[in-house]
Amino acid sequence: MFDYGQLHKIPTVIMRGGTSKGLILRRSDLPADETLRDGVILRIYGSPDNSQIDGLGGGTSTTSKLAIVGPSSLPDAHIDYTFGQVSLDRQVVDYNVTCGNFVTAVGLYAVEEGYVPLTEPITSVKIYNTNTKKIIVAEIPVKNGQIQYEGGFSIAGVPGSSSRIMLNFLDAGGTFTGKTLPTNSPTDIIKLENGQEYEVSIVDCVNTLVFVRAEDVGQTGTELPNEVNGNTVLLNTLEKIRVKAGIKIGLIKEGERVSPSTHALPKIAMISKPKEYKTVNQQLVKQEDVDVLSRYITMGSLHSAHAVSGAMALAAAAKINGTIPNQIVLNTHTGISVGHPSGTLYADASVEKMGEEWLVAQAGNGRTARRLMEGYAYVPTSIFVGKKDAMMA
Repeated sequence: MFDYGQLHKIPTVIMRGGTSKGLILRRSDLPADETLRDGVILRIYGSPDNSQIDGLGGGTSTTSKLAIVGPSSLPDAHIDYTFGQVSLDRQVVDYNVTCGNFVTAVGLYAVEEGYVPLTEPITSVKIYNTNTKKIIVAEIPVKNGQIQYEGGFSIAGVPGSSSRIMLNFLDAGGTFTGKTLPTNSPTDIIKLENGQEYEVSIVDCVNTLVFVRAEDVGQTGTELPNEVNGNTVLLNTLEKIRVKAGIKIGLIKEGERVSPSTHALPKIAMISKPKEYKTVNQQLVKQEDVDVLSRYITMGSLHSAHAVSGAMALAAAAKINGTIPNQIVLNTHTGISVGHPSGTLYADASVEKMGEEWLVAQAGNGRTARRLMEGYAYVPTSIFVGKKDAMMA
């Protein structure tokens, strides 16, 4: 952290990872005191404010991602990565969640910054995610001693193409609850206060997901963001189901004040059988091109594409006998193509049953990433008044 008159400047890199965008900050450049650290981060992003006009945040949940990085605390990893979801409307940075998209940016960043030496044709970056206490391996393409940025790989929701970065989440089952099926059951019934009941599948793989049939909440599964985000009755119903499921598996405490910005987990997704539909860009997705349709809710609104972590949880769930995804997906021997509002997304998982437990040895997906800008973020020195002893990590 550096003095600059009445401002402190903090080294900052802005990156896109998959369909997410945010800041990468070094742990050593942030205050050691966690409360002060989060105050600094919120000031950098311009939160709380839905537009984040006075900061570097993008005004949406997918453009308000955070990675705090540093040399790895584990001997068998190259870099430590702490993910944070910066709230738009509350003074909160949520670390009780992870992001399969933004970790792609961390893998590329680690190679660019020299955390791991280049090897050809693939440089494997072992990332220790402190949120989940799991190792993620990012495979960065390298040719002639240089990172291969250009390529023909594209992902829905991001214009253009570049080289493919493979992500492999190791030992991915039970990331937040300790079990791939937190309730030990492939399906559960969630009963709301108004007496309505909904069948769900709760699966914990990379992220914790509640899957509900789109038809059970009055939808087709082909909806686009404007249709869902303008439907307050639907969003309220999904939020109530999500909270009840969260209480059931211990991620939310009974009687706790809960909102999408304070409790990001569990996530919830509406899924349905393949159907033909048009994306947000009016491109046609044919029924035969997808294995399942998914509409993924994040921070209280429909994701314009789909979270990678959610797709991997869906891929794992499809291979677990009796879950709602397993009932929908016809071919469970390979990976799945997930139809979402911006197109399709491929995800796979290696799942096997050991006794009464379902184990996920690995979940994988291909993504892209790009460094957009580097420089300094500025925060007022007044934020540190009386706290100089806690300024540096």
